[in-house]
Amino acid sequence: MQNTIQTRQQEEEFALILSKFAHEIRNPVALISSSLQIIAASHPEATSFEGWDDIMENLEYIKELLNDVTRYSSAARVVKKPEDPAALLRSAADSVRPSLEYLGISLQTEIPDTLPVLPLDRVRIRQALLNLLRNAREAIQHSHGLIRLQAVSLSEGVKITVSDNGCGMTPFQLENIFRPFVSYKPEGTGLGLAVTRQIIEAHGGELTAASVPGKGTVFQLLLRG
Repeated sequence: MQNTIQTRQQEEEFALILSKFAHEIRNPVALISSSLQIIAASHPEATSFEGWDDIMENLEYIKELLNDVTRYSSAARVVKKPEDPAALLRSAADSVRPSLEYLGISLQTEIPDTLPVLPLDRVRIRQALLNLLRNAREAIQHSHGLIRLQAVSLSEGVKITVSDNGCGMTPFQLENIFRPFVSYKPEGTGLGLAVTRQIIEAHGGELTAASVPGKGTVFQLLLRG
């Protein structure tokens, strides 16, 4: 128990440091971005130079990384009020369904008509759900992709399951997936699942994962009443 408390304190201190770091970096990045926009407007020929697209792409990556850092540093701050988990789940599913259909990935949902109302931060929980659904989508690299979003009511709250038939993870990968800046994807920042876990635990819930290489991954989160 003491080790768990110390770990949480270390994570909170780390998040505070990251927040300050992101703030200090964001201003010069914004200035660089503005300068490049001015150059492009006044000297359009500059955009045809070799390497210009790479510069802009790397700049966008830095911005997204800073956004991820900000999300991580603020994930534990939640404002809870009574919410319908079923409505949140359906909304998240509806928002990702078009892009999944475009990629040829099926989304199956099993969401009861009614679930117990829980004290939730609507924005944060939606963010956590979208992170898990995005993670499932990115794990699928074949033509018969399937993602399942399920929810059941339990005596202590609501259990939500997000599963996929993607590439799966090794035991070593599974052990480290919730650590910040640990990513096994070429373009990943390693903060999405860390943010998701922080959000769930800030609600007093639990987030667990199970996976089999080549078979897929199952994330389960428990939201308590």
